[in-house]
Amino acid sequence: MKIVRHTDKDFSVRLREVATDSSLFDAEIEQRTQAILHEVFVRGDDAVLELTEKFDGAKLTAEQLAVTQAELMAASLKADESLRAAVAEAEANIAGFAKKSVRKGWQSENSHGASVGEKFDPFQRVGVYIPGGTAPLVSTALMTITLAKVAGCREIVVTTPCGKDGSINPAILFAARAAGATEIYRVGGAQAIAALAYGTKTIRRVQKIFGPGNAYVSMAKRLLVGRVAIDLLAGPSDLLVIADGTANPKFAAADLLAQAEHGSGRERVWLVTTSAKILSAVEKEISKQLPKLARRDLIQRVLERNGWLIQVAGIAEAVGLANQLAPEHCEVITRDARRVSGGIVTAGAIFLGNWSPTVLGDYIAGPSHVLPTDGAGASFAGLTVDQFQRRTSVVEYTRPSLRRALKSVKKFAELEGLDAHGRSAEVRLK
Repeated sequence: MKIVRHTDKDFSVRLREVATDSSLFDAEIEQRTQAILHEVFVRGDDAVLELTEKFDGAKLTAEQLAVTQAELMAASLKADESLRAAVAEAEANIAGFAKKSVRKGWQSENSHGASVGEKFDPFQRVGVYIPGGTAPLVSTALMTITLAKVAGCREIVVTTPCGKDGSINPAILFAARAAGATEIYRVGGAQAIAALAYGTKTIRRVQKIFGPGNAYVSMAKRLLVGRVAIDLLAGPSDLLVIADGTANPKFAAADLLAQAEHGSGRERVWLVTTSAKILSAVEKEISKQLPKLARRDLIQRVLERNGWLIQVAGIAEAVGLANQLAPEHCEVITRDARRVSGGIVTAGAIFLGNWSPTVLGDYIAGPSHVLPTDGAGASFAGLTVDQFQRRTSVVEYTRPSLRRALKSVKKFAELEGLDAHGRSAEVRLK
Protein backbone atom coordinates (compact mmCIF):
# COMPACT_ATOMS: atom_id res chain seq x y z
CA MET A 1 0.00 0.00 0.00
CA LYS A 2 1.01 3.60 -0.50
CA ILE A 3 1.82 5.56 2.65
CA VAL A 4 1.42 9.34 2.95
CA ARG A 5 2.02 11.41 6.08
CA HIS A 6 1.15 15.04 6.73
CA THR A 7 4.79 15.62 7.66
CA ASP A 8 5.95 14.68 4.14
CA LYS A 9 7.24 17.63 2.11
CA ASP A 10 5.14 16.57 -0.90
CA PHE A 11 2.01 15.79 1.18
CA SER A 12 -0.34 18.07 -0.78
CA VAL A 13 0.94 16.73 -4.10
CA ARG A 14 0.44 13.13 -2.98
CA LEU A 15 -3.10 13.91 -1.82
CA ARG A 16 -3.99 15.08 -5.32
CA GLU A 17 -2.73 11.72 -6.59
CA VAL A 18 -5.07 9.96 -4.15
CA ALA A 19 -8.13 11.47 -5.81
CA THR A 20 -7.22 11.22 -9.49
CA ASP A 21 -7.84 7.57 -10.42
CA SER A 22 -11.50 7.33 -11.46
CA SER A 23 -12.92 4.92 -14.01
CA LEU A 24 -15.98 7.12 -14.59
CA PHE A 25 -14.04 9.32 -16.99
CA ASP A 26 -11.51 6.88 -18.42
CA ALA A 27 -11.26 7.67 -22.14
CA GLU A 28 -10.41 4.12 -23.17
CA ILE A 29 -13.32 2.61 -21.23
CA GLU A 30 -15.64 5.24 -22.70
CA GLN A 31 -14.55 4.47 -26.26
CA ARG A 32 -14.99 0.72 -25.85
CA THR A 33 -18.37 1.19 -24.19
CA GLN A 34 -19.58 3.51 -26.95
CA ALA A 35 -18.78 0.82 -29.49
CA ILE A 36 -20.78 -1.78 -27.54
CA LEU A 37 -23.77 0.55 -27.19
CA HIS A 38 -23.72 1.31 -30.91
CA GLU A 39 -23.66 -2.39 -31.82
CA VAL A 40 -26.68 -3.16 -29.63
CA PHE A 41 -28.57 -0.09 -30.89
CA VAL A 42 -28.04 -1.09 -34.53
CA ARG A 43 -28.18 -4.89 -34.33
CA GLY A 44 -30.23 -5.68 -31.23
CA ASP A 45 -30.31 -9.34 -30.18
CA ASP A 46 -27.59 -10.33 -32.65
CA ALA A 47 -25.14 -7.94 -31.03
CA VAL A 48 -26.17 -9.00 -27.52
CA LEU A 49 -25.55 -12.65 -28.40
CA GLU A 50 -22.18 -11.98 -30.05
CA LEU A 51 -20.99 -9.85 -27.14
CA THR A 52 -22.16 -12.45 -24.63
CA GLU A 53 -20.08 -15.07 -26.43
CA LYS A 54 -17.11 -12.70 -26.64
CA PHE A 55 -17.05 -11.59 -23.00
CA ASP A 56 -18.69 -14.49 -21.13
CA GLY A 57 -17.88 -17.40 -23.44
CA ALA A 58 -21.53 -18.47 -23.70
CA LYS A 59 -22.90 -19.30 -27.14
CA LEU A 60 -26.64 -18.71 -26.91
CA THR A 61 -29.65 -18.19 -29.14
CA ALA A 62 -32.15 -15.37 -28.63
CA GLU A 63 -34.63 -17.92 -27.28
CA GLN A 64 -32.15 -18.89 -24.55
CA LEU A 65 -31.62 -15.37 -23.18
CA ALA A 66 -34.65 -15.48 -20.91
CA VAL A 67 -34.50 -17.59 -17.76
CA THR A 68 -37.36 -20.09 -17.74
CA GLN A 69 -39.79 -20.90 -14.97
CA ALA A 70 -38.30 -24.40 -14.86
CA GLU A 71 -34.87 -22.92 -14.11
CA LEU A 72 -36.32 -20.74 -11.39
CA MET A 73 -38.06 -23.72 -9.84
CA ALA A 74 -34.84 -25.75 -9.96
CA ALA A 75 -32.95 -22.92 -8.27
CA SER A 76 -35.60 -22.76 -5.58
CA LEU A 77 -35.30 -26.49 -4.92
CA LYS A 78 -31.52 -26.14 -4.56
CA ALA A 79 -31.83 -23.41 -1.93
CA ASP A 80 -31.03 -24.87 1.48
CA GLU A 81 -32.48 -23.66 4.75
CA SER A 82 -29.50 -21.43 5.58
CA LEU A 83 -29.84 -19.58 2.26
CA ARG A 84 -33.58 -19.24 2.68
CA ALA A 85 -33.12 -17.86 6.19
CA ALA A 86 -30.43 -15.37 5.13
CA VAL A 87 -32.52 -14.13 2.19
CA ALA A 88 -35.63 -13.79 4.36
CA GLU A 89 -33.73 -11.90 7.08
CA ALA A 90 -32.09 -9.50 4.64
CA GLU A 91 -35.31 -8.95 2.68
CA ALA A 92 -37.24 -8.12 5.84
CA ASN A 93 -34.70 -5.49 6.91
CA ILE A 94 -34.42 -4.02 3.41
CA ALA A 95 -38.19 -3.85 2.91
CA GLY A 96 -38.70 -2.39 6.39
CA PHE A 97 -36.15 0.34 5.70
CA ALA A 98 -37.61 1.02 2.24
CA LYS A 99 -41.18 1.40 3.49
CA LYS A 100 -40.05 4.35 5.63
CA SER A 101 -38.93 6.21 2.50
CA VAL A 102 -41.89 5.68 0.15
CA ARG A 103 -43.13 9.07 -0.97
CA LYS A 104 -46.83 9.81 -0.67
CA GLY A 105 -48.97 12.29 -2.56
CA TRP A 106 -49.97 15.59 -0.99
CA GLN A 107 -51.98 18.69 -1.85
CA SER A 108 -52.18 22.21 -0.50
CA GLU A 109 -53.72 25.58 -1.28
CA ASN A 110 -51.63 28.32 -2.88
CA SER A 111 -52.01 32.10 -2.63
CA HIS A 112 -54.80 32.14 -5.24
CA GLY A 113 -56.83 29.54 -3.38
CA ALA A 114 -56.03 26.89 -5.99
CA SER A 115 -55.16 23.28 -5.20
CA VAL A 116 -51.54 22.31 -5.88
CA GLY A 117 -49.72 19.14 -4.96
CA GLU A 118 -47.80 16.10 -6.09
CA LYS A 119 -48.56 12.47 -6.85
CA PHE A 120 -46.03 9.66 -6.89
CA ASP A 121 -46.39 6.66 -9.17
CA PRO A 122 -44.06 3.66 -9.44
CA PHE A 123 -42.17 3.28 -12.69
CA GLN A 124 -44.10 0.63 -14.58
CA ARG A 125 -41.09 -1.17 -16.10
CA VAL A 126 -37.64 -1.03 -14.52
CA GLY A 127 -34.35 -2.77 -15.26
CA VAL A 128 -32.08 -4.13 -12.54
CA TYR A 129 -28.48 -5.15 -13.16
CA ILE A 130 -27.06 -7.87 -10.89
CA PRO A 131 -23.26 -8.34 -11.16
CA GLY A 132 -22.04 -11.89 -11.66
CA GLY A 133 -18.62 -12.92 -12.91
CA THR A 134 -16.05 -13.90 -10.28
CA ALA A 135 -18.32 -12.72 -7.44
CA PRO A 136 -22.03 -13.42 -8.01
CA LEU A 137 -23.67 -10.75 -5.88
CA VAL A 138 -26.70 -12.53 -4.49
CA SER A 139 -27.19 -9.70 -2.02
CA THR A 140 -27.57 -7.15 -4.83
CA ALA A 141 -30.71 -8.92 -6.02
CA LEU A 142 -32.27 -8.15 -2.65
CA MET A 143 -30.83 -4.63 -2.39
CA THR A 144 -32.50 -3.59 -5.66
CA ILE A 145 -35.48 -5.77 -6.53
CA THR A 146 -36.94 -5.50 -3.03
CA LEU A 147 -37.09 -1.71 -3.35
CA ALA A 148 -38.81 -1.97 -6.73
CA LYS A 149 -41.40 -4.30 -5.25
CA VAL A 150 -42.03 -2.05 -2.24
CA ALA A 151 -42.45 0.91 -4.60
CA GLY A 152 -45.05 -1.03 -6.59
CA CYS A 153 -43.23 -1.45 -9.92
CA ARG A 154 -45.25 -3.89 -12.03
CA GLU A 155 -42.46 -5.17 -14.30
CA ILE A 156 -39.02 -5.77 -12.74
CA VAL A 157 -36.56 -6.90 -15.41
CA VAL A 158 -33.26 -8.41 -14.24
CA THR A 159 -30.12 -8.90 -16.30
CA THR A 160 -27.10 -10.78 -14.95
CA PRO A 161 -24.07 -12.44 -16.57
CA CYS A 162 -24.03 -16.18 -17.20
CA GLY A 163 -21.24 -18.73 -17.18
CA LYS A 164 -19.69 -20.31 -20.25
CA ASP A 165 -22.40 -22.98 -20.17
CA GLY A 166 -25.13 -20.35 -20.04
CA SER A 167 -26.01 -21.04 -16.43
CA ILE A 168 -26.66 -18.41 -13.76
CA ASN A 169 -25.72 -18.88 -10.13
CA PRO A 170 -28.81 -20.59 -8.63
CA ALA A 171 -28.59 -18.50 -5.44
CA ILE A 172 -28.96 -15.33 -7.56
CA LEU A 173 -32.00 -16.82 -9.28
CA PHE A 174 -33.53 -17.83 -5.95
CA ALA A 175 -32.97 -14.39 -4.40
CA ALA A 176 -34.20 -12.54 -7.49
CA ARG A 177 -37.37 -14.60 -7.64
CA ALA A 178 -37.97 -14.27 -3.91
CA ALA A 179 -37.52 -10.50 -4.09
CA GLY A 180 -40.04 -10.10 -6.91
CA ALA A 181 -38.30 -10.17 -10.32
CA THR A 182 -40.79 -10.66 -13.16
CA GLU A 183 -38.24 -11.32 -15.96
CA ILE A 184 -34.61 -12.46 -15.83
CA TYR A 185 -32.15 -12.48 -18.75
CA ARG A 186 -28.71 -14.09 -18.92
CA VAL A 187 -26.78 -11.13 -20.26
CA GLY A 188 -24.22 -8.92 -18.53
CA GLY A 189 -21.86 -6.02 -19.11
CA ALA A 190 -22.47 -2.86 -21.09
CA GLN A 191 -24.49 -4.87 -23.62
CA ALA A 192 -27.07 -5.64 -20.93
CA ILE A 193 -27.44 -1.95 -20.09
CA ALA A 194 -27.78 -1.15 -23.80
CA ALA A 195 -30.48 -3.79 -24.26
CA LEU A 196 -32.45 -2.42 -21.31
CA ALA A 197 -32.14 1.15 -22.58
CA TYR A 198 -32.74 0.64 -26.31
CA GLY A 199 -34.80 -2.52 -26.24
CA THR A 200 -34.31 -5.53 -28.52
CA LYS A 201 -36.68 -8.06 -30.02
CA THR A 202 -36.24 -10.24 -26.91
CA ILE A 203 -35.69 -7.67 -24.16
CA ARG A 204 -38.20 -4.81 -24.15
CA ARG A 205 -36.84 -1.43 -23.12
CA VAL A 206 -37.32 -0.14 -19.59
CA GLN A 207 -37.96 3.31 -18.15
CA LYS A 208 -35.14 3.33 -15.62
CA ILE A 209 -32.06 1.21 -14.87
CA PHE A 210 -30.80 0.34 -11.39
CA GLY A 211 -27.91 -1.55 -9.89
CA PRO A 212 -24.12 -1.58 -9.60
CA GLY A 213 -21.59 -3.06 -11.98
CA ASN A 214 -18.05 -2.90 -13.25
CA ALA A 215 -16.46 0.14 -14.90
CA TYR A 216 -18.10 -0.66 -18.25
CA VAL A 217 -21.56 -1.04 -16.75
CA SER A 218 -21.24 2.30 -14.97
CA MET A 219 -19.93 3.95 -18.12
CA ALA A 220 -22.85 2.57 -20.13
CA LYS A 221 -25.32 3.98 -17.63
CA ARG A 222 -23.61 7.38 -17.74
CA LEU A 223 -23.61 7.48 -21.55
CA LEU A 224 -27.26 6.43 -21.87
CA VAL A 225 -28.78 9.10 -19.61
CA GLY A 226 -31.51 10.69 -21.68
CA ARG A 227 -32.33 7.47 -23.50
CA VAL A 228 -33.25 6.04 -20.12
CA ALA A 229 -33.24 7.19 -16.52
CA ILE A 230 -30.62 5.76 -14.16
CA ASP A 231 -30.37 5.50 -10.41
CA LEU A 232 -26.75 6.55 -9.83
CA LEU A 233 -23.20 5.68 -10.83
CA ALA A 234 -22.27 2.60 -8.82
CA GLY A 235 -19.13 0.90 -10.07
CA PRO A 236 -16.07 -0.70 -8.48
CA SER A 237 -16.28 -0.57 -4.68
CA ASP A 238 -14.38 1.80 -2.41
CA LEU A 239 -13.99 2.32 1.33
CA LEU A 240 -12.50 5.10 3.44
CA VAL A 241 -11.82 4.46 7.13
CA ILE A 242 -11.33 7.43 9.43
CA ALA A 243 -9.54 6.25 12.55
CA ASP A 244 -8.03 7.74 15.68
CA GLY A 245 -6.25 6.03 18.54
CA THR A 246 -9.44 4.29 19.69
CA ALA A 247 -9.74 2.23 16.50
CA ASN A 248 -9.01 -1.48 16.51
CA PRO A 249 -6.38 -1.94 13.76
CA LYS A 250 -7.37 -5.57 13.22
CA PHE A 251 -10.94 -4.50 12.43
CA ALA A 252 -9.90 -1.64 10.15
CA ALA A 253 -7.51 -3.86 8.19
CA ALA A 254 -10.15 -6.56 7.75
CA ASP A 255 -12.64 -4.03 6.38
CA LEU A 256 -10.14 -2.57 3.89
CA LEU A 257 -9.30 -6.06 2.65
CA ALA A 258 -12.98 -6.95 2.33
CA GLN A 259 -13.78 -4.05 0.02
CA ALA A 260 -10.65 -4.69 -2.06
CA GLU A 261 -11.62 -8.28 -2.87
CA HIS A 262 -14.35 -7.73 -5.48
CA GLY A 263 -11.92 -8.48 -8.27
CA SER A 264 -12.08 -5.79 -10.96
CA GLY A 265 -8.77 -4.27 -9.90
CA ARG A 266 -10.33 -0.80 -9.86
CA GLU A 267 -11.53 -0.88 -6.25
CA ARG A 268 -10.10 1.81 -3.95
CA VAL A 269 -9.42 1.73 -0.20
CA TRP A 270 -8.09 4.42 2.11
CA LEU A 271 -7.20 4.56 5.79
CA VAL A 272 -7.11 8.16 7.05
CA THR A 273 -5.82 8.38 10.59
CA THR A 274 -4.51 10.90 13.07
CA SER A 275 -2.33 8.25 14.71
CA ALA A 276 1.07 7.06 13.47
CA LYS A 277 0.67 4.05 15.74
CA ILE A 278 -2.65 3.06 14.14
CA LEU A 279 -1.25 3.52 10.62
CA SER A 280 1.64 1.19 11.39
CA ALA A 281 -0.60 -1.34 13.14
CA VAL A 282 -3.08 -1.45 10.25
CA GLU A 283 -0.23 -1.93 7.78
CA LYS A 284 1.03 -4.89 9.83
CA GLU A 285 -2.47 -6.36 10.14
CA ILE A 286 -2.99 -6.21 6.39
CA SER A 287 0.26 -8.10 5.83
CA LYS A 288 -0.82 -10.64 8.44
CA GLN A 289 -4.39 -11.17 7.23
CA LEU A 290 -3.91 -11.02 3.45
CA PRO A 291 -2.11 -14.37 2.95
CA LYS A 292 -5.05 -16.19 4.60
CA LEU A 293 -7.65 -14.88 2.12
CA ALA A 294 -8.88 -16.86 -0.89
CA ARG A 295 -8.81 -13.85 -3.24
CA ARG A 296 -5.45 -12.55 -2.02
CA ASP A 297 -4.02 -12.10 -5.51
CA LEU A 298 -6.94 -9.89 -6.56
CA ILE A 299 -6.74 -7.95 -3.30
CA GLN A 300 -2.98 -7.44 -3.66
CA ARG A 301 -3.50 -5.91 -7.10
CA VAL A 302 -5.96 -3.39 -5.64
CA LEU A 303 -3.73 -2.54 -2.69
CA GLU A 304 -0.78 -1.87 -4.95
CA ARG A 305 -2.77 0.30 -7.33
CA ASN A 306 -5.27 2.07 -5.09
CA GLY A 307 -4.56 1.26 -1.47
CA TRP A 308 -3.59 4.21 0.72
CA LEU A 309 -2.54 4.64 4.34
CA ILE A 310 -2.73 8.36 5.13
CA GLN A 311 -1.78 10.15 8.33
CA VAL A 312 -3.33 13.60 8.80
CA ALA A 313 -2.79 16.26 11.43
CA GLY A 314 -6.28 16.06 12.93
CA ILE A 315 -9.85 14.79 12.59
CA ALA A 316 -10.94 17.95 10.76
CA GLU A 317 -8.42 17.18 8.02
CA ALA A 318 -9.66 13.59 7.86
CA VAL A 319 -13.25 14.76 7.42
CA GLY A 320 -12.16 17.24 4.75
CA LEU A 321 -10.36 14.52 2.81
CA ALA A 322 -13.38 12.23 3.10
CA ASN A 323 -15.59 14.94 1.62
CA GLN A 324 -13.11 15.46 -1.20
CA LEU A 325 -12.94 11.76 -2.07
CA ALA A 326 -16.71 11.17 -1.61
CA PRO A 327 -16.26 7.49 -0.69
CA GLU A 328 -18.89 4.85 -1.35
CA HIS A 329 -18.48 3.57 2.21
CA CYS A 330 -17.06 5.61 5.07
CA GLU A 331 -16.26 4.05 8.43
CA VAL A 332 -15.77 6.44 11.33
CA ILE A 333 -13.87 4.63 14.08
CA THR A 334 -13.11 7.49 16.45
CA ARG A 335 -14.10 9.00 19.76
CA ASP A 336 -17.61 10.44 19.45
CA ALA A 337 -18.00 8.92 16.00
CA ARG A 338 -21.55 10.23 15.53
CA ARG A 339 -20.40 13.82 16.03
CA VAL A 340 -17.48 13.36 13.64
CA SER A 341 -19.78 11.85 11.01
CA GLY A 342 -21.94 14.97 11.09
CA GLY A 343 -19.30 16.76 9.05
CA ILE A 344 -19.18 14.10 6.31
CA VAL A 345 -21.56 15.19 3.56
CA THR A 346 -20.54 13.25 0.42
CA ALA A 347 -20.28 9.60 1.53
CA GLY A 348 -22.64 6.98 0.14
CA ALA A 349 -23.05 5.33 3.54
CA ILE A 350 -21.50 5.92 6.96
CA PHE A 351 -20.69 3.21 9.52
CA LEU A 352 -20.04 4.29 13.10
CA GLY A 353 -17.65 2.73 15.59
CA ASN A 354 -15.63 -0.46 15.93
CA TRP A 355 -18.71 -2.70 15.79
CA SER A 356 -20.25 -1.53 12.48
CA PRO A 357 -18.23 -3.11 9.65
CA THR A 358 -19.20 -2.19 6.10
CA VAL A 359 -20.16 -5.80 5.41
CA LEU A 360 -23.33 -5.28 7.49
CA GLY A 361 -24.42 -2.67 4.95
CA ASP A 362 -23.34 -4.96 2.11
CA TYR A 363 -25.65 -7.73 3.25
CA ILE A 364 -28.14 -7.35 6.02
CA ALA A 365 -28.54 -4.01 7.85
CA GLY A 366 -31.39 -2.59 5.73
CA PRO A 367 -30.23 0.38 3.61
CA SER A 368 -29.43 -0.60 0.02
CA HIS A 369 -25.78 -1.32 -0.69
CA VAL A 370 -26.10 0.25 -4.15
CA LEU A 371 -24.06 3.40 -3.52
CA PRO A 372 -22.20 6.01 -5.58
CA THR A 373 -18.55 5.20 -6.30
CA ASP A 374 -15.53 6.88 -7.90
CA GLY A 375 -16.37 10.21 -6.27
CA ALA A 376 -19.95 10.26 -7.59
CA GLY A 377 -21.17 10.66 -4.00
CA ALA A 378 -20.51 14.38 -4.36
CA SER A 379 -23.54 14.46 -6.69
CA PHE A 380 -25.53 11.27 -6.05
CA ALA A 381 -27.02 9.65 -2.96
CA GLY A 382 -27.32 5.91 -2.49
CA LEU A 383 -30.23 3.90 -3.85
CA THR A 384 -33.55 4.47 -2.06
CA VAL A 385 -37.08 3.30 -2.74
CA ASP A 386 -38.29 6.74 -3.83
CA GLN A 387 -36.03 6.48 -6.89
CA PHE A 388 -38.45 3.85 -8.18
CA GLN A 389 -41.25 6.45 -8.11
CA ARG A 390 -42.12 9.16 -10.64
CA ARG A 391 -43.13 12.55 -9.30
CA THR A 392 -45.90 14.47 -11.06
CA SER A 393 -47.15 17.88 -9.98
CA VAL A 394 -50.93 18.39 -9.99
CA VAL A 395 -52.61 21.80 -10.34
CA GLU A 396 -56.36 22.54 -10.08
CA TYR A 397 -57.75 26.08 -10.31
CA THR A 398 -61.35 27.27 -10.05
CA ARG A 399 -62.77 30.31 -11.81
CA PRO A 400 -62.32 32.54 -8.71
CA SER A 401 -58.71 31.40 -8.13
CA LEU A 402 -57.88 31.86 -11.82
CA ARG A 403 -59.21 35.41 -11.64
CA ARG A 404 -56.90 36.14 -8.70
CA ALA A 405 -53.91 34.84 -10.67
CA LEU A 406 -54.69 36.62 -13.96
CA LYS A 407 -52.93 39.95 -13.32
CA SER A 408 -49.56 38.34 -12.66
CA VAL A 409 -50.00 35.85 -15.50
CA LYS A 410 -50.62 38.69 -17.97
CA LYS A 411 -47.58 40.59 -16.66
CA PHE A 412 -45.23 37.64 -17.13
CA ALA A 413 -46.66 37.02 -20.61
CA GLU A 414 -46.06 40.69 -21.49
CA LEU A 415 -42.47 40.61 -20.18
CA GLU A 416 -41.68 37.47 -22.17
CA GLY A 417 -43.44 38.59 -25.35
CA LEU A 418 -45.75 35.57 -25.31
CA ASP A 419 -49.22 37.06 -25.73
CA ALA A 420 -50.82 33.64 -26.41
CA HIS A 421 -49.77 32.59 -22.93
CA GLY A 422 -51.65 35.47 -21.35
CA ARG A 423 -54.66 35.01 -23.57
CA SER A 424 -54.97 31.28 -22.69
CA ALA A 425 -55.77 32.32 -19.11
CA GLU A 426 -57.72 35.50 -19.90
CA VAL A 427 -60.03 33.82 -22.43
CA ARG A 428 -61.53 31.69 -19.70
CA LEU A 429 -62.78 34.73 -17.80
CA LYS A 430 -64.41 36.63 -20.67
